[in-house]
Parts: sequence; structure tokens; C-alpha cells
Amino acid sequence: MKKICLILAVVLCSAFGASAQRYCVIDTKYILDNVPDYKEAQGKLDAIAEQWQKEIDAKFLEIDKMYKSYQAEQVMLTDELKHKREDEIVAKEKEAKDLQKKRFGYEGDLFKKREELIKPIQDKVYNAVQKLAAARMYDFVLDKSGGVTVIFADPKLDKSDDILRSLGVKK
Repeated sequence: MKKICLILAVVLCSAFGASAQRYCVIDTKYILDNVPDYKEAQGKLDAIAEQWQKEIDAKFLEIDKMYKSYQAEQVMLTDELKHKREDEIVAKEKEAKDLQKKRFGYEGDLFKKREELIKPIQDKVYNAVQKLAAARMYDFVLDKSGGVTVIFADPKLDKSDDILRSLGVKK
């Protein structure tokens, strides 16, 4: 009899615990795609990245020309001049790679620019999600934009449009 009461108590407690949890689903990619400031910031970021990539490509093109010129003239150069030209090419190549790393590397200029332009918008979205979760007493807010986290979500649980409304975005 004690075992049955204990099992019944455990089942009842777990049932109450499971029903008490409230959650919703959002799609941050959808939200960000509908925020005009995000599109503008992403456009600026893409333009800057393209400009920097052109700068780096020009440096590598210059190195390629230097190397082809060196190969064509190599037969006529003295050993001293060969070493000097090789060193110049290696130095230019190192300079170009350093610039590439500075612009696009881990915590490089592009990373910093992204932080400057996009992070404030992401913070606004995050704050709107927090407000929605607090107002509607959600225990969990799941993001389905990655595709891996949520296998199935009932569309009525998707609160992405509510987030957009709270950000003042007209859909």
C-alpha cells in the first residue's frame, strides 16, 4: 500500500511540474529579416567587407605580378638580386596576409564592425523577447531559426510577430 501511495505521489508531482512549464517558439532570423535597421546595418557591413576584400585582392594581384616578373627575369639576375627580389615578394605576401587577418580574422575589423552595427539591434530583439517572456510568464523561449533546436513547432506557439510588434515593426 505504501508503494502504491508513493508511486501515485511521484506521478502527481511530475504531472503538476510538467504542466506548469510554459514555452513559446520564435524565429530570430525571421524577426531580424523584418527589422529595417538590421537590413540597413547588414548592407553597410556587406559593402565594407566587399571594399576590404577588393583591397586585399589588389595586394595579392600585385604580388602575383611581382612573382611573374621575377620568374621572367630570374635567368638574368645575380644571386644577390634574386635573394633581394624573393625577399621583397615574401615581405609583400606577409603584409597582404597580415592585412587579411587584420580585416577578416578572429576579432578582426569585420568582427568589430559587426559588433558596432548589428549587436545593438540584436540586443533590442533580445530585450523584446525578455519582456514578452516576462509578460506572458513563459519558462522557455525556443528559437527555431537554427533548424536544429526545434524539430516541430505548432505555428500558434510562434510569437515572432509579437516580438516584431513590440519593436514597432509593421508587418
